[in-house]
Amino acid sequence: MPRESKKSNVEEKKETQNNSQEDRKSENTENKGELKKKKIKSLLVRERVLTENSDEARLLNTQSVFGSLLSDGRVQLSLLEAFYLMSKEKIEIYDYKNKLITSDDFLKKARRVEPNFWVRYCVFKDIRDRGYIIKTALKFGADFRVYDRGLKPGESHAKWIVYPVHEAENLTWYEFAAKNRVAHSTKKKLLIGIVDDESDVTYYEIRWIRP
Repeated sequence: MPRESKKSNVEEKKETQNNSQEDRKSENTENKGELKKKKIKSLLVRERVLTENSDEARLLNTQSVFGSLLSDGRVQLSLLEAFYLMSKEKIEIYDYKNKLITSDDFLKKARRVEPNFWVRYCVFKDIRDRGYIIKTALKFGADFRVYDRGLKPGESHAKWIVYPVHEAENLTWYEFAAKNRVAHSTKKKLLIGIVDDESDVTYYEIRWIRP
């Protein structure tokens, strides 16, 4: 009988230790979750957004290819990139008075700067959500340039140039031909992103065919 009692005490001790270890693991998991949810503080400066100087902010650029890395360690984001990251709860944006900007207020400000912001954002978001890197293409005379899945700027050239268009817009043959010429001259494929009233996007890829 005494041996059985001793064995029972040992089992109870092991059980207590196991429970304690599980509690510590659970606590560590919760702490990691809290750290993961921490948003990167950013500042709206006119037509751009600047992140804080932190390792987390720089990872947005080096790993996720958002914005451009500045010499002071901060990352400069376009309004499109900032709104996308805000919607994903990766960053929080403040104004010059250090007041937190809501997503609705940010969208209003962005639309004042760029009336076609929402149409362009729908295409930007859709392509990003599909796992492609999308960047501006002003030097090509287009809205965006898109890299094939898994590739980044500096590793390869962009595969497409993209023009976002709302379904209610009229695109003349002259405008269509001009977009084709830009794509042909830059040796990229032309992608037209048609945005409907539900903010869904349909893509049309245009290629040159020699008769």
